[in-house]
Amino acid sequence: MIEKIFVEEGIKKVRMDEYFQKELERAGYGGMDIKRTPMGTQITVHVEKPGMIIGKNGKRIKKVTDEITKRQELDNPQIDVQPIAAPELSAQLMSNRLAKLIERGWHFRRAGRSTLQRIMGAGALGCEITMSGKLRGPRGRVEKMVEGYIKHCGSVAEEIVDKGYSIAKKKTGVIGVMIWIVAPDANIPDSFRMKVVKETGVEKANAEEAKVEEVKVEEVKVEGAEEKEEE
Repeated sequence: MIEKIFVEEGIKKVRMDEYFQKELERAGYGGMDIKRTPMGTQITVHVEKPGMIIGKNGKRIKKVTDEITKRQELDNPQIDVQPIAAPELSAQLMSNRLAKLIERGWHFRRAGRSTLQRIMGAGALGCEITMSGKLRGPRGRVEKMVEGYIKHCGSVAEEIVDKGYSIAKKKTGVIGVMIWIVAPDANIPDSFRMKVVKETGVEKANAEEAKVEEVKVEEVKVEGAEEKEEE
């Protein structure tokens, strides 16, 4: 019974994501987050151009909210629009752009390399682009491009890797585009940094005094050794 509820919630989320991708394409849709609250369902939509969603006097956002209510997918939906600070670091937004480039006739390798360069140029620690489908010829194949640091499994991958997926529709068939991005501020567990500590004037003076004392002690030991040899 519990498994059935989880499956139904996942299907609803996929439907909402597909609706937003189609409805908010021009605004630069970059993904969403759904959170249940006592007052209803909070939907946080991440877009590149928030003004295009809100519209004049909030008419556009009201229309979208009414459409979601009619679908009866979520209880009392409340949409919160958040701008994307760095579009090149949004995996969903970049996967949508890459899919559009392929639909316009760009060669998949050229489109993939261009997207990879833009993402890494924005400061990403790592990026992986996977394109699958009828890329060239009647048979399906998979093309993968990787640069930088990428984690594929474990809790660390879930925390630091931003994932996006989109579909490019062509005459020969559909091409799946998946992009994984590790943000510049991601906390990588197996990384370390050297901390440089600058000595103050007092610390330098104390260090010099300690060296002088060590020299004096060595001189005393040497003199004592010479006296024993003379005896």
